[in-house]
Amino acid sequence: MMASGADPRSQRERMLAGDLYRADDPELVALTRRAALLVQDYNSTPADRPERHQALLRALLGAVGDRVVVRPPFYCDYGTQIRIGDRSYLNFNAVLLDVAAIEIGADVQIGPNVQLLTPYHPLDPAQRRAGWEAARPITVGDNVWLGGGVIVLGGVTIGPDTVVGAGSVVTRDLPPGVVAVGNPARVQRSVTPTAD
Repeated sequence: MMASGADPRSQRERMLAGDLYRADDPELVALTRRAALLVQDYNSTPADRPERHQALLRALLGAVGDRVVVRPPFYCDYGTQIRIGDRSYLNFNAVLLDVAAIEIGADVQIGPNVQLLTPYHPLDPAQRRAGWEAARPITVGDNVWLGGGVIVLGGVTIGPDTVVGAGSVVTRDLPPGVVAVGNPARVQRSVTPTAD
């Protein structure tokens, strides 16, 4: 990952490529300001205005499926890097730091105080001091359930039908159809399907 001034790409191009970039770049600052204003409007919209909530979500996020519910307060960096599938539900106080893409499948249940964190900072002290950072994407498969307070780090994919227990920290990919708990989250067992 280059962190020098020799790279001809804009900071936004570097960010989107997953390379080191500077978040204090004027273009990126303007994009986060836009998102912050939309988030502020979203979080302050009365509960009896669901159509206003949906309009603001569609303006803020990259893609929003049908019958998606995001209970305020909700927080994100840019919004445009977030895609949420049909019928997914995000409970109070979701924090989605979308420096890299965040893909949330259909029928996903996300508990209160869940954090999806794509950005990271270099280990090198000089690079951190100079303000460099980077990010890795997060993918949450269809029908995943993230319990309250779960933290998912960048670069993680959670397979469909997986359940992550409350308070867990997901640092590595999780396969489909398992129950995972702990810090770091570890697979405990398979999910046993029930007859409908």
